[in-house]
Amino acid sequence: MTRKQGLIASAIASLLLLVAMYPAEQRMGDTGGPGIITYELVGSQDRADEIFGEWGDKGQDAARQSLWIDFAYLVAYGIFFTLALAATRDLARKRSWRRMASVGRVVVPFGALSAGFDALENTCLLLTLGGAGSALPVLATVFAACKFLLLAITVGYLLTGLAMRLLGPGGDVPAESKPAA
Repeated sequence: MTRKQGLIASAIASLLLLVAMYPAEQRMGDTGGPGIITYELVGSQDRADEIFGEWGDKGQDAARQSLWIDFAYLVAYGIFFTLALAATRDLARKRSWRRMASVGRVVVPFGALSAGFDALENTCLLLTLGGAGSALPVLATVFAACKFLLLAITVGYLLTGLAMRLLGPGGDVPAESKPAA
């Protein structure tokens, strides 16, 4: 499989899995309680207990379903972002965008790392739903914060690479659109 095929396959899988998670998110919302992202950033056992009270059994079941589907989703987006980051770094090397290539050496693993933090977060949240350990909501929040930070850097790097690509081969305005001297 080529990198392009991997990007396409993982993008399609990510979108399909997001669609698969939507009904669970709707059921959580139907309870009047918060969505899954609020639960990911729960912060404490007391807040988790409040959320569980708002959700009731239906919302908690929906959260479990969403978290289990999220394990497949994190694999798909982890692959997609890792491949996209590598492609952007390679383009930066090819076009001699030294700073982008240099940053790329560091950020390429961020796709996989964010997925890893997501898996740890999901595990803590599922165990919290099962009634295990009062420190787990804090750990889930830490893992979620790490995931979101890495994803923000990932998206920023990819958007910067896209903007540079659109500007032209050297990262400048393409020659045909420069005013004649």
